[in-house]
Amino acid sequence: MSAGSLKTPGLPFERACDLKDTAGESPWLVESLWGEEAVGILGGEPKCCKSFLALDLAVGVASGKNCLRRFPVRRTGPVLIYPAEDALSVVRQRLEGICAAAQTRLEELPLYVITAPRLLLDLPQDRESLRATVAAIQPKLLVLDPFIRLHRADENASKEVAPLLGYLRELQRQFHLAVMLVHHVRKRSGKDRPGQALRGSSDLHGWGDSNLYLRRKGLHLTLSVEHRAAAAVDDVPLELRADGAALALAPRTTRSTPEPQQPLSVADRVLQVINTATAPLSTQQLRKLCGLRTATLCETLASLRQTGQVIQCPEGYTLCRPVIQGCPAGTGVSRSAPPIGGTGTGNGKCQEETKVRLQQFPLFSDETQAGSAGTQPAQG
Repeated sequence: MSAGSLKTPGLPFERACDLKDTAGESPWLVESLWGEEAVGILGGEPKCCKSFLALDLAVGVASGKNCLRRFPVRRTGPVLIYPAEDALSVVRQRLEGICAAAQTRLEELPLYVITAPRLLLDLPQDRESLRATVAAIQPKLLVLDPFIRLHRADENASKEVAPLLGYLRELQRQFHLAVMLVHHVRKRSGKDRPGQALRGSSDLHGWGDSNLYLRRKGLHLTLSVEHRAAAAVDDVPLELRADGAALALAPRTTRSTPEPQQPLSVADRVLQVINTATAPLSTQQLRKLCGLRTATLCETLASLRQTGQVIQCPEGYTLCRPVIQGCPAGTGVSRSAPPIGGTGTGNGKCQEETKVRLQQFPLFSDETQAGSAGTQPAQG
């Protein structure tokens, strides 16, 4: 039995299978940000660019240009705005800046601004005036900014807030438009879930089909999104960009942070300092340059000497290098030898250092020398 054939004095109804099917149609007014014919909250702390974002969506819906230069607009049409706090000249300046960023012209857009000095949704005459204005313009989007200036009710009392939200839902259903209500969050609510941080009754959070939240940390803004019947996108970092006198929000380019370098080991620090020195370094010099305790430094030097990476001469420690064919080579990076002086040996090495190295790496061991002497034929 269909609703049309059933004569009852009750409410109108239809079978579920006869309800409008929107399969294949885009459910978005602005993709990923605001649903078609959705009501909701744009929330955030004071001075975190809520009005800039609301006007950016308004320009996008009126022009068809991507909102924030990123999110496609799927339904275009007239937009009606009521800026309850900002001067009308400021509103125009902001709109022109956003239009410049979107590469469109304000005078070509069906953007309408209510210029009445007051609009209170808890007054019957003001509600009827707003209804008549919406009926005349037939906007796709109605922006009311901010909620605190639109009523005299107690925001914390659900019984006072619910009728105001119910009136806006009624407008949405009667005129098939989207409604955006700009609202503040509570003080010191940074750790709360964004929707739970809204000031006043929890009805405000539950009312929204699409909700947007702006949060500021230092100079950085973050946009969070939630929907009643769609998956939310990840948080979007934003920034307010200036192009001359024009200001507009835009996604912030995140720069990749280079991975921090792993700190050098104690042994590598010692080798690095010795390698960059122009002369052998004493234990006292190494302790100061490496910033190590004496005990730690002595243990490290002993290990490096044992592995053949450094040697100790009377002047101090230096990297080990092969000086005679067959000697083990050091693993450190080589450096220039000091210039040949009057006390040098002719190969750039001081006599004492050469003597020490020859003692450490003799040409022949004692056994080899003895063996060689025993096998050589006697002369006579």
